[in-house]
Amino acid sequence: MGNRLSKIYTRTGDDGTTGLGDGSRVDKDNPRVEAYGTVDELNSVVGMVLAHDLPEAIRACLTNIQHELFDLGGELSMPAHQFITDAQVTALEAAIDTFNAELPPLKEFILPAGGPATSTCHLARAVCRRAERQTLALARREEINRTSLRYLNRLSDLLFVIARLLARHEKGAEVLWRSLGDRS
Repeated sequence: MGNRLSKIYTRTGDDGTTGLGDGSRVDKDNPRVEAYGTVDELNSVVGMVLAHDLPEAIRACLTNIQHELFDLGGELSMPAHQFITDAQVTALEAAIDTFNAELPPLKEFILPAGGPATSTCHLARAVCRRAERQTLALARREEINRTSLRYLNRLSDLLFVIARLLARHEKGAEVLWRSLGDRS
């Protein structure tokens, strides 16, 4: 790959713009930048989950997802490019089915709480939902690969299931939501 990033600062963004993958420049708060920036944030939070003690199957799954999120960020940073495929969405669905088979049915809402890995995974899920919303906002303004929206939707579901598994791995219990009347 060589020295692609031989100089980290360029000063070209000092005016509040940034370069897209196709060389065009847009404002840093452009919906496209918001979408791929949130995907980058999501990738960082997934990295935080990976910093914990995890079952190997979850570690392998999340490591692969980090690579795919990098691809998705690249796709969103280059208008008219497509990297995310239906096969990747199908793979997420298969992972959800596999991991969810180990869990008891969920009869109550759960709070985004638990041990360090569990809580961090819930944070990743919430950031994923925001990435999905921002990618949808972009799709309303510009043409994008609609498969990326399906990918983010399934990924948030997978992160929820993984958080449930991690609660058990960390020998904790899921914190069930109690309605206002039940909290008195």
